[in-house]
Amino acid sequence: MRRTLDIVVLGLSLSSSWGNGHATTWRALLRGLAAAGHRVLFLEREVPWYAAHRDLTDPDFCELAFYDGLDALHGRFAERIRDADAVLVGSYVPDGIAVLDLVLACARGVRAFYDIDTPVTLAALRRGDCAYLAAAQIARLDVYLSLSGGPTLRHLAEQYGARRPRAFYCAVDEQRYRPETQAARWDLGYLGTYSPDRQPTLDRLLLEPARRLPHRHFVVAGSQYPNDIVWPANVERIEHLPPVSHTGFYAAQRFTLNVTRADMIAAGWSPSVRLFEAAACATPIISDRWEGLTELFPEDEAVLIADASEDVVRSLVSPGDAERCLIGERARAIVLAGHTGSARAQALEDIVAEVAQAIA
Repeated sequence: MRRTLDIVVLGLSLSSSWGNGHATTWRALLRGLAAAGHRVLFLEREVPWYAAHRDLTDPDFCELAFYDGLDALHGRFAERIRDADAVLVGSYVPDGIAVLDLVLACARGVRAFYDIDTPVTLAALRRGDCAYLAAAQIARLDVYLSLSGGPTLRHLAEQYGARRPRAFYCAVDEQRYRPETQAARWDLGYLGTYSPDRQPTLDRLLLEPARRLPHRHFVVAGSQYPNDIVWPANVERIEHLPPVSHTGFYAAQRFTLNVTRADMIAAGWSPSVRLFEAAACATPIISDRWEGLTELFPEDEAVLIADASEDVVRSLVSPGDAERCLIGERARAIVLAGHTGSARAQALEDIVAEVAQAIA
């Protein structure tokens, strides 16, 4: 018989999607857990940049609470952390090393780290400047949930002593990300916060095609882009797009672009949450290339892969609407079959049960 779990999550942000992809990932997973009957407390550090851009203040799928610092976290929530069936600490949590030390010291249930940034985390650990996870903490965890699958899992075990490294990709809320019927406003769009290592790819796969196709329409949505970027006249800019507007944004594109961070390309097997969200909306995806992508979405069937500007231009001017729509529908079917919040919630439930039995 399925047992209701009490889960405590300490994550970067649930309340604000501004400048991060963590919020929508957590929302999908936690909605899935709530639908399965589990109870979740999400603890979020109060920081001014998220407090000023909140788009979810009173979730109906979990309890959300804020804390001002480590003393407040311990004083107000140590008992909840201690008694929970499982505690998940996410990547990029402020003072994350100290937060994880607190969890490792007092939690009696399954102690997990959910790394939504695994390749970035490992690169920071190699440099010795990871602010939210210490290398020595990894072997003390009961389970390491990793954004990245493939060889990264073996590396976590062999290099850092991770006892149970598990691939745990981001997920999409299948009730909120779904196709909408509307006229296409843009030929190609991109949704993502500015990142210096992504910008050269964005320039090659979106800005340069926009320069070559001046009568086509393009859009880039996301925050923190420097003021000195020269945007072609046919590229519309949206500074911030809240999750409630994501489905309409994807529906208004003939194609959407997926751009991957350099560390994640190097690691492979690191699909972003935006990839799954666009696919769930059945918007055909043009993506940069990385190992593991075609195992998730077969090339030319469920995704188009572009290595150069010419590949994007060819995709925008060549496929007919029937083939273009079929690519999006195939990708949506793949996401619904295994990359939803409900699917991840079931996977987490199974992992917690397995680990709890092993450590009992």
